[in-house]
Amino acid sequence: MEFTMGGQLEVRMTAADVGKRVSVRRAVDAPGEGAKFSDTVGVLTSWDAGVLSVTTRRGESVRIAESSLLAGKVVPPAPARRRGPAASFGELVLVAARAWQPVESESLGEWRLRASSGFTRRANSVLPLGDPGLPLGEALGRVRRWYGERGLPAYVQTATGAEGTQELLCSSLEDHGWRREVTADLRIAALAPVGDLDVDTAAVRVSRTADEAWLSRYQRFETPGPHVLKVLGSGPSVWFASVPGDDPAGTPAAIGRCVVDGRWAGFMAVEVGPEYRRRGLATAVMAALARTALDEGASAAWLQVETDNEGAGALYERMGFATHHSYHHFRPA
Repeated sequence: MEFTMGGQLEVRMTAADVGKRVSVRRAVDAPGEGAKFSDTVGVLTSWDAGVLSVTTRRGESVRIAESSLLAGKVVPPAPARRRGPAASFGELVLVAARAWQPVESESLGEWRLRASSGFTRRANSVLPLGDPGLPLGEALGRVRRWYGERGLPAYVQTATGAEGTQELLCSSLEDHGWRREVTADLRIAALAPVGDLDVDTAAVRVSRTADEAWLSRYQRFETPGPHVLKVLGSGPSVWFASVPGDDPAGTPAAIGRCVVDGRWAGFMAVEVGPEYRRRGLATAVMAALARTALDEGASAAWLQVETDNEGAGALYERMGFATHHSYHHFRPA
């Protein structure tokens, strides 16, 4: 990270640069160890009363005292990815939303309020696609009442880390007392290499419906009511995969779900029973679903993985998936 001009560190940004991507160096206290500094890259989301706020790619809000600034400048957007399909945030956010369609939805300006009796935050959160048509505080009050009437916690889903994402909204939510509760990455890859994985898929069964056996492996709900089946079955073209296990009750060893939407194939609900892990079953499920999606004309793949799920993250990285952006669910503190 280089800030020098003629050998001198400079602050070459102002409060007028709020909303732009910046690179900042600040002094930090380190008693007895000499002068120390820290670097931050992200979107400048506020500069007020002598304090700057920078939201990083992962959605972390870093507050910086103006008096501690050593250098700072506006920098270009993050470099475009060098591998995998080209994709914009605007395209991906809609593709992902169509893969988890809610039971109930209502518009608030350009925001979508989504509810599905609490099954998955992706179908029980606000999807902000623009202006809510109200001052933010008033809009958030409407959101809390709408979810409260349904006995649900209020969540707003936001994104950071790509061109056109919502760092300013994240900062504003924090200013209104909302806090990040969950962060995940949306990763993308070329689809053909996933389908070409050298793995035996003969045992993988692919069908259009999630039967009782499939649901018995998918432990993301207490009772698989009609709202669960409606959300799981939503999407332009939905496929379910399972690998039979040796459980007398018929619970599969592994399962997965894929939603084909134009050129995109979204992978989700890939789960392997603890007693069947390290046998390549997750890879087999992914490959079988990818081959099905390729047959439908898809060419690109996406999936979502929580940032603290290191095992799944490593598996998907080996398959060629790279992070496009991060997304977050904010909830009132």
